[in-house]
Amino acid sequence: MKKGLKYLFGIIVFAVLAVNSVYFRKLDERKASSSKFDAKEYAKSYFNTKLKPSLSNAVEINQLMSFLQSNKEQTFEKYAHALGIGNIRYFLVKGEGIVTSINENDVSVLAKADTARKAIRIATEFVFGNAIRDASGKIDVNEFSNTMDFNSVSSEINKIVRAEVLPRFKANVKKGDTVQFAGAVELNKEHLSVEDIELIPIQLKIVRSQGQ
Repeated sequence: MKKGLKYLFGIIVFAVLAVNSVYFRKLDERKASSSKFDAKEYAKSYFNTKLKPSLSNAVEINQLMSFLQSNKEQTFEKYAHALGIGNIRYFLVKGEGIVTSINENDVSVLAKADTARKAIRIATEFVFGNAIRDASGKIDVNEFSNTMDFNSVSSEINKIVRAEVLPRFKANVKKGDTVQFAGAVELNKEHLSVEDIELIPIQLKIVRSQGQ
């Protein structure tokens, strides 16, 4: 009889422990789930509260070209940003110009500033990579616990541009329009080439339409 009671007591203790262990495991899983990094929300906050305000301090594209010609090292030191090692650097730029052609994957613009003229291509189809994320220098890589989260921010920022910046611009822009633009450009410090500049847009505005 005593052996039976001990056996029954053992079963009860085992059952209680098993139930509690399952409960705690699920609780831990819920905690881990609730603390999961939300790249979409981070990107939205960064885009609106950090990136857009930074555009007022962006360098005008023709000025950047002049600075690069006169002192490349100093220009990269002052205006370029990157979150990794290597020669690839990103610049936050702005400007205004005349649309010279509308192409399948981009819009060509002749950016004007005083007597300076610089032809650039505004990407309207393929908006990928880290240029927008890194160009402002406002993101600290130490904020992120892993590379996957860090890279997912780039993807979400690019989605914002594709969903909120480009559709209206593409639907309305025409050859001859005057547009204001701001965005990121990628340059290679070691093998610098400024003949074919592609702008990844952050803001686009048609300020004067050819049709008006």
